[in-house]
Amino acid sequence: MGPVTEDEVIRKRLLIDGDGAGDDRRINLLVKSFIEWCTSGSQEEGYSRYQRMLSTLSQCEISMGKTVLVYDMNLREMENYEKIYKEIECSIAGALEKIAECKKQILKAKRIRKNHQEYDALAKVIQHHPDRHETLKELEALGKELEHLSHIKESIEDKLELRRKQFYVLLSTMHELQQTLESDEKLSEVEKAQETSMETNPKP
Repeated sequence: MGPVTEDEVIRKRLLIDGDGAGDDRRINLLVKSFIEWCTSGSQEEGYSRYQRMLSTLSQCEISMGKTVLVYDMNLREMENYEKIYKEIECSIAGALEKIAECKKQILKAKRIRKNHQEYDALAKVIQHHPDRHETLKELEALGKELEHLSHIKESIEDKLELRRKQFYVLLSTMHELQQTLESDEKLSEVEKAQETSMETNPKP
C-alpha cells in the first residue's frame, strides 16, 4: 500500500467533520471560555480556562488551515477538470475530423466499388464479342471476298454487254436477210409473171 497523500488526509477529515458544522461550535466554546476566563476567580481556574482557549484556538486554526487546503484542492481539481475538459474537447474535435475523413473514404470506396462493378459488367460484355484481331482478320477476308465478287460482277457485266452487242448484230443481220429474201421473192414473182405473159403472147 502506497503512502497517504495530503489530499486523502483532507478527504478523511472532511468525512469525519461533515460539512464544517464543528467550526461554529468551537467558536461558541471559545467565546464562552473567554467570558468564563474573564470572570474566573482563582488564578488556577483562569490558567485552566486559558489553556482551554488556546486549545480551542489551535483547533480553529487547524480547521481554518484545513479549509484553506480544501479550497486549494478544489482549485486544483477545477484546473484539472478544465484541463480534462479541454482534452476531451480536443479528442471530440479529432474524432469528428476522423469521422469526416472516414466518410470521405467510404464515399471514395463506394465510387471505386461502383467503378469495379461497371468494369466487370463491361468485361463480361466484351468477352461475349470476338477478339479485335480476329475481327480485323475476318473483315480483311470479307474485303478480299467482296473485291473478288466485284471482279466477277464486272466480268459478267462485260460478257452481258458483249452478248447484247452480238445479239444486236444478229438481229440486224436477220433483218437484212429478211429484206433480201423478200426482195428475192418479189423479183421471182415479177420474173414468173413476165414468163407467163410471154407464153400467152408469143411473138409473130
